[in-house]
Amino acid sequence: MAGAFDPTYGEAWSRRQVEDALLLGNCHAHLATAQGRRAEDGDEAVGFSLSRTGYREEELLLFGVLPEYRCRGIGRAILDSLVVAAKSRGAERLLLEMRKGNPAESLYRLFGFTVIGERKEYYRPKIGPRIDAVTFAYEIP
Repeated sequence: MAGAFDPTYGEAWSRRQVEDALLLGNCHAHLATAQGRRAEDGDEAVGFSLSRTGYREEELLLFGVLPEYRCRGIGRAILDSLVVAAKSRGAERLLLEMRKGNPAESLYRLFGFTVIGERKEYYRPKIGPRIDAVTFAYEIP
């Protein structure tokens, strides 16, 4: 996670935060290899997602791909897997929130996510002014 997030924005969670989320039982992690398939024991993970299941919805809490592996279809493969898994858990749509200006926005839009809301000055970077958050939804077919 540390390698996938720009430290300027302080968006990465600590190891403890991720572990605690996974203990809740409704949070799900997905690790992906450089080929875009699910990472198994011994595989090097270059991308990941962490999501939380709710009533008919799945929220994408964290999503990242190491910079040197971006634009190779790995992010798309993770989202494809998330849709299948979320649907199997009863989700009818995916939700996510990101800082305005995050380069991942183009991936989300190409995948079919649409903007459903905005939170003004939600993110507080380590330096500079606060940044708005944008909320997206994707209706699972």
